[in-house]
Amino acid sequence: MDPVIIVGAGPVGLTLALALARQEVPSVVLDEGPGKDEQRLARTVVLREDTTALIERLTGFPLSTAGLRWAGWRSMRRKQVMREVTFDTEGAGDTPGAGAQGAGGTGHGFGDTGGGALDPDGEALPAPLHIAQHVLTAALREAIAGERLVKIAANSRLDSVEQETSGITAHTRGPKGTWWRGSYLIGCDGPRSTVRKLQDIRFPGRTAVERHAVAALRTELPWPGEALLHRMPPWRTSGPSAGEVSGRPLADGVWRLDWLLPPGKDLVTPDLLVARVRETLAGWSGGSTPPYELLDTGVHTVHHRLARRWRVGRVFLAGDAAHLLGALGTHGLDEGLRDADNLAWKLALAWHHGPHEALLNSYQAERRAIVAARLRVADQALPGLRGGAGLRSYVPGSARGHDALLADGHLGRGPLGAPGAYAESPLAPPYADAEVAVGTPPGAPVVDVRVTAEDGSFVRLRERLGRGVLLVVLIAPGTGVWERKHWVTAGVMPRLAAAVTALPHSAELLVAESYPGAAAHTVLLIRPDGHLVTALSGVRPADLYAAAEATLGGPARTEAAAGRS
Repeated sequence: MDPVIIVGAGPVGLTLALALARQEVPSVVLDEGPGKDEQRLARTVVLREDTTALIERLTGFPLSTAGLRWAGWRSMRRKQVMREVTFDTEGAGDTPGAGAQGAGGTGHGFGDTGGGALDPDGEALPAPLHIAQHVLTAALREAIAGERLVKIAANSRLDSVEQETSGITAHTRGPKGTWWRGSYLIGCDGPRSTVRKLQDIRFPGRTAVERHAVAALRTELPWPGEALLHRMPPWRTSGPSAGEVSGRPLADGVWRLDWLLPPGKDLVTPDLLVARVRETLAGWSGGSTPPYELLDTGVHTVHHRLARRWRVGRVFLAGDAAHLLGALGTHGLDEGLRDADNLAWKLALAWHHGPHEALLNSYQAERRAIVAARLRVADQALPGLRGGAGLRSYVPGSARGHDALLADGHLGRGPLGAPGAYAESPLAPPYADAEVAVGTPPGAPVVDVRVTAEDGSFVRLRERLGRGVLLVVLIAPGTGVWERKHWVTAGVMPRLAAAVTALPHSAELLVAESYPGAAAHTVLLIRPDGHLVTALSGVRPADLYAAAEATLGGPARTEAAAGRS
């Protein structure tokens, strides 16, 4: 079969190419540029635990060596610390800072369980990873350089796409105009997506919901390694500032500072930006500006848009071509990477085994619903948070509610920032009497517990994802202290192994000593992208088979027109 054509060589397109290659699907990446990325320290990304693990699994590159995992995060209002989060194994969790109670602080105290702080619901909150986007892209390109199934075509600008029942034909212009033949075509070509325009897909939404002046600089601040959100800083009493600045540390002593700008298109001059740098550093450092080296500057404008359709036959959209978001501290790249993770295993199954229309259609149903929900929350919050009307129209508690919403966005939790659950997915299996509740609801990402693989080795559950196979995990306390040969043929294992072998798609059987909320002999069925399908009480071959079949979209269908609805 022809390769998958990926239009766009940004992080989402390159991630998708690697994810397909890990499942033995070839691809060609059409790169409009020369194959190199501009080095901009003012253009950075904050990755959450799941997306960091995805990139590291695909590249084999430890991102923390090139980026920085924050030691903590704090929010301030005027001179008061509203909230502090410590991302380490010994520090406190999410607690109000000095004076926070009087300023409407959270009033919560949360202990730490190791590996991350706790959020208000008591869940572990791993440290975000802050990294320059060109460093992230370089890691992806380096991994692709050694990948035989991925070809990058530089200086290739798409100008036409033609679909047939059997595949896709695309044409690029450049030094040598080229026709490309593919099985599917994925538009990862950004906000001004040519793919989206060629497919006549509308892209409604809101323009410039936030604007930020950005500076990257090297300096020393009083809280090394800790990110900061400062609202209404006391030194800002006049001028064209909206009264909010964030400081986010990068590796090598570099910081990214963002100043929220008022609505409009006022020019951000170099003199104005330098003045903001100096007064902010002085305000944070006790009155005098510390030495600093200005490395890069820019203006970051946030738009909120959502494509009407994410699939037209054999053409799909992903990343910024499908959605734009990023207000209130959130980061759109996380969602773009989740798009790639969701789509890759579905395309791989269709590429290897023929069209599975229900499975391919589920990409739009799942991913668009998640992004739409996140945009609704942000759009509802923005008038109160940014419009000067007060927060009472949205969340009672004014400063406290304001702070909680912004914390959710900046820390990747709650409806603004947490990874979404595909609870209403068309791939959800029918209810079974043997279904039981565990700590992860159906459709949500699984917890990264230690498991025993089929060869007897101990690995993390996330390490087994992204290979195109279903995962079946038996919860069996005590198995970790015995060699696999002693229990692999005992108890329920032979019957479960037979049930896994009989599933309608390749699956790997794993064993875990424990899983949050799961009783002994609970059986988990997990999708290739790490979302829980179901949890069953004991070995139930018929229920396991039915759940696996539903996860694959049911019996395969070949009506290509189904994707055009």
